[in-house]
Amino acid sequence: MTRLLDSGVDVRFCDLPKIEGPTGRFILQQMASVAELEAGFISDRTKKALKAAKARGKKLGGNRGVVISAEARRAGVDAVVARSVARAADLKPTINELRRSGVTSLAGIAEALTAKGIPTARGGARWSAVQVQRVLARIGS
Repeated sequence: MTRLLDSGVDVRFCDLPKIEGPTGRFILQQMASVAELEAGFISDRTKKALKAAKARGKKLGGNRGVVISAEARRAGVDAVVARSVARAADLKPTINELRRSGVTSLAGIAEALTAKGIPTARGGARWSAVQVQRVLARIGS
């Protein structure tokens, strides 16, 4: 809000269309000030509540008593690996096509995958050479 006000834009409220110009900027500044004050109050209340809970002997943060078994951890890792292998297999034809067209470097393949709009494993828009290298390791290329 501060940057918006500092930029000097005109302020007009949809629900108060007659308020604009300097009056609109003033009201917006007041709204921002009240929001900042309330954020400070919330922070103060939270700190006091945490301090009181700690004084009562309440353990804050850390382990809440849930212990994941080694078998469950292994199953989770296996599921992640299976998804990675499947994703790499899906990308294999595209990567092979790029290689046949002359794109052979990791950076070049990354640029091409980005240009094609193919999302990364985590849904990102830009591929990196390291990500391509990991995919190639999964497909054995």
